[in-house]
Amino acid sequence: MTKNHPDSREEYRFKQRSGRLLSRNQFFTANKQIASNKNFKKLLTLIVFLVVGFVATWGSHFYFNLEAALGNTYQGGTPATQITNKQPISVLILGVDQGIENRHDQGNSDTMILATANPQTQKSTLTSIPRDLLADIKGDNGKYFMFRVNSAYQVGGNKAAMKTTKALLNTPINYYMEVNMKALQELVDAVGGVDVKVPFSFTYNTTFKKGKMHLNGKQALDYARMRKEDPRGDYGRQLRQRQIIMAIVKNALSLNSISNYKKILKAFSKNVTTNMTFSDMMAIAINYRSVANNIKSDYIHGHDAWIDGASIQVASTSELQRVSNYTRTNLGLKKQKLSNEETRQNRLNEKYNAIDWTNPNAFTNYQVFPANSDSAVNSDSGSNYNTTYNNNVSEYDNGGNW
Repeated sequence: MTKNHPDSREEYRFKQRSGRLLSRNQFFTANKQIASNKNFKKLLTLIVFLVVGFVATWGSHFYFNLEAALGNTYQGGTPATQITNKQPISVLILGVDQGIENRHDQGNSDTMILATANPQTQKSTLTSIPRDLLADIKGDNGKYFMFRVNSAYQVGGNKAAMKTTKALLNTPINYYMEVNMKALQELVDAVGGVDVKVPFSFTYNTTFKKGKMHLNGKQALDYARMRKEDPRGDYGRQLRQRQIIMAIVKNALSLNSISNYKKILKAFSKNVTTNMTFSDMMAIAINYRSVANNIKSDYIHGHDAWIDGASIQVASTSELQRVSNYTRTNLGLKKQKLSNEETRQNRLNEKYNAIDWTNPNAFTNYQVFPANSDSAVNSDSGSNYNTTYNNNVSEYDNGGNW
């Protein structure tokens, strides 16, 4: 590998430090760690299922407070009948961070999880989508053809994110839940702070020392957001986020009074938007709670690549097909052969650039072919695309440290 074509992120960043370069998810084989964390798998369903427990415990007074709070999360949309008819449903969960560190723009969705729930089979799935995965961005009139998947939210909000994910996996998406990460800070304070085991010492607004620490909301948010100093990159940040979230859940479930519940509901109401009504969420809590006992988590396995100096992840056609089958099956749908822009790009790269998915090194010859063309990119069209791509990088890489 030449100096211009490094085969590791560390070597590349050492030789070409530039504010223009986009950060990416580190590629780790994390199945064992993710699969072993059964409590984390239940976290997302807990948001809804907690409703039932709270109502049963605290009666009608809490119910009406809850209805008022969760009613504020409803952002509107076309009513769906899946929940009413107790059919399988899918929800795209988006983690965003407007308002953090003086950010007031739309921002990227730095967390994307596709959840499915099937009350008939009593099974549910959680599939993480790498934020830097190369995807055909929908809902932007083609301006960001083949770009990072998390940029869909930046250019078209939750609607574009849903359209992009639907096309990527050929899986229908019924609902979305958009969570602003300011909720993390407020929830930590609402439960009286959290205890974590810091893996190594570092400073990110707050100074963290290796070992056990008790964190307030602001400190917890700093702890969950730091990325660049972690030797495991974005994957290490994801692990710290899980620490915080699990500590919140543990503390919330151990509260022996209702003194904090209004704070928790306020944080949820202020920082979550969804196209599910309060009635929808109550119906899920009542009719879908059996799926909480059988939750499987997965993620799209990406392959590292460098495209025009930017770090990207690309997923093989076989991997995309696997995840498509996985999500469609739990929705009670037949498997279908995946045929979209992502699989077309893979086919052309395999044909013209001899892309080998078994090669563990980062691809340096993966390229984006023009839309509606099955021929190799000529120098002019390639140059035009590269200019557009790099402009997109400069305009939309505002980090997203959550």
